[in-house]
Amino acid sequence: MRRIRVLIVDDSVVIRRLLTDILSRDPEIEVVGTAPNGRIALQKLPQVNPDLVTLDIEMPELDGLATLPLLRKDYPKLPVIMFSTLTERGAFATFDALARGATDYVAKPANVGSVAAGMESVRVQLIPKIRSLCPFNIPATIVARPASSTSTPTSVQPINRVQRCDAVVIGASTGGPQALTAVIKRLPADFPVPIVIVQHMPPIFTRHLATRLNQECALEVREASAGENLRAGEVLIAPGDFHLEIQRQGVSIRTVLNQGPPENSCRPAVDVLFRSAAKVFGSGLQAVVLTGMGQDGKRGAECVVQQGGAVLAQDEASSVVWGMPRAVAEAGLASKVVPLQQIAGELLRRVMVARTSRLNYERIS
Repeated sequence: MRRIRVLIVDDSVVIRRLLTDILSRDPEIEVVGTAPNGRIALQKLPQVNPDLVTLDIEMPELDGLATLPLLRKDYPKLPVIMFSTLTERGAFATFDALARGATDYVAKPANVGSVAAGMESVRVQLIPKIRSLCPFNIPATIVARPASSTSTPTSVQPINRVQRCDAVVIGASTGGPQALTAVIKRLPADFPVPIVIVQHMPPIFTRHLATRLNQECALEVREASAGENLRAGEVLIAPGDFHLEIQRQGVSIRTVLNQGPPENSCRPAVDVLFRSAAKVFGSGLQAVVLTGMGQDGKRGAECVVQQGGAVLAQDEASSVVWGMPRAVAEAGLASKVVPLQQIAGELLRRVMVARTSRLNYERIS
């Protein structure tokens, strides 16, 4: 096994040293160079030939946002992880970076007691992402297997036929903002059922994600708040640091937010949303698992299948990290494993079985 070669780009000497120390302690990672700004980083790229670059957003001479388009001209597929801050400004810049070609980001915690404590938080986020984006030892592509496989804890066969759809739930992580944009932009404003999303992101970032999607898509997209009714043609995104559940309350179907324990080290967690939605919608639920590392969504997908609903999984070739959808596919829970560009079409195909849901949703005015 060869080590993952990383180039660190940050204007702070202290941060460069701390990051080098943190990453060098991992036997799978090798820091092959550092740079104080984007201009020097671009010069070093052909010299050190990294497998991945960490790139600070704010730097002198050439900052991270200006560096990205120049880097992408010669290195279109090189993974780039941005360093951001948990602030409004940091979130805005992060989404700008993702739009310009960044692969993922790591949020620097604000107001930490010391630089060392802050970097420990970064280590916990950064190393798993580096490994996921440079999967040199992952086995060959796995295709969806029948649900009767011994790896599948449920005996229920995944739905392969087109059936009625009363709601769509989507889970995503690494690469999710770009994937969600690709899916939601292809759906019309009169989409006849609600869509509820969990994207692994911290507070502030989820609100900016909703704002960006709302600006780019025909559907109305908002960050979810507690106790609101689901409406046809509306997309709700779970707020950072809150689990989002769907519950039936009388004749209404509403959102419930809580700060229960993280699941799969995540809050919000895809499993929480899928599990609750499966209880409410049963066979009328369509779940979608998009790109992301880890296995969040697998247990929730089991609940969806057990209740008669259907699960779509993004394929490996179009995923930034084929972790979450892979877990669902390997377990035989996906009715289909499809490229990202086909997911919106699959959703439209299913909802068009009945132009309106059997549920009497309020429509957006």
